[in-house]
Amino acid sequence: MPGKQIVDSFGRVHTNLRISVTDRCNIRCFYCMPDENIRFLPQSQVMSFEEITRFTQVCASRGVNKLRITGGEPLVRRQLDELVRMLVNIPGIEDVALTTNGVLLDEHAAALKKAGLHRLNISLDTLSEEIFQRISRRKGLDRVLRGIDAAIEAGFRKIRLNAIAMSGLTEHEVIPLVKFARDKSLEIRFIEFMPLDAEENWQPSQVLTGQIIRSQIEEEWGKLEKVNGVDPSQPSTDYQFADGSGRVGFINPVSEPFCGACNRLRITAEGKVRNCLFSTEEFDALNILRSGGSDNDLANLVTNCVAAKRAAHGIDTDEFRRPEKAMYQIGG
Repeated sequence: MPGKQIVDSFGRVHTNLRISVTDRCNIRCFYCMPDENIRFLPQSQVMSFEEITRFTQVCASRGVNKLRITGGEPLVRRQLDELVRMLVNIPGIEDVALTTNGVLLDEHAAALKKAGLHRLNISLDTLSEEIFQRISRRKGLDRVLRGIDAAIEAGFRKIRLNAIAMSGLTEHEVIPLVKFARDKSLEIRFIEFMPLDAEENWQPSQVLTGQIIRSQIEEEWGKLEKVNGVDPSQPSTDYQFADGSGRVGFINPVSEPFCGACNRLRITAEGKVRNCLFSTEEFDALNILRSGGSDNDLANLVTNCVAAKRAAHGIDTDEFRRPEKAMYQIGG
């Protein structure tokens, strides 16, 4: 049984841990990282699988039961299926998911499934190679599509597609993406463009809101029906199509912040614990892990980190301060 829960000063119980395993990536999406002149972490500063597992065990003993493996692109980390195998065997862990850009997924889907991975989120912003290259600044849409098929063939039943929504760029991608997801019996979620781009070009006018996308979808398929009874801490508001064929979700951190029910904490590839994606403060777990610190020291660090969590990220306020790190350095 888990011990003391991880609770912030607003009474939010934290049961969800996001683990970045690398800051490296094989594409260069402008909403996440720069195109060139990137200084990746040296391997010596990246958490080992054993260090990740030990930290996760401590969190699990305090009630964390859901994990999500992120990057960078997590599949560029060698033998990631070994980490999955280690994590799914931690007592108290009930769900382990992976977020990937899908480029390498066709090579790894079967091994990940065999290792015990429960769920997959695959980034797919467009079905157009031209738009894919404008966003990612690399080729590779065909590989992503092969990766999706490989995941289905491997037997994954809980596959979600994540599409970043950007005004002036992806409005015309919405309907094709939804059709694609429905045809393959996959769930798709649209995520508002957030101020976590490394080149700091984000502007509020670039946000294609969930409400606009929902209106587009309803014009094509009729009124969407809100799904009730879902986990209130999940970031997405989910809807069912009127004909019963699939779901679509909207993650609207800019236009409709959902911080009130947030149950997530995260650890970066270099072992820094963060209480919010937009946090401007980090807590160094790797130092404890490598200096002979105890599990109790790690638990206290996590407790202090979460205790310092703000009520909300504040993107929609004048007081918002964007973090110094970009998405690829934090973990999605």
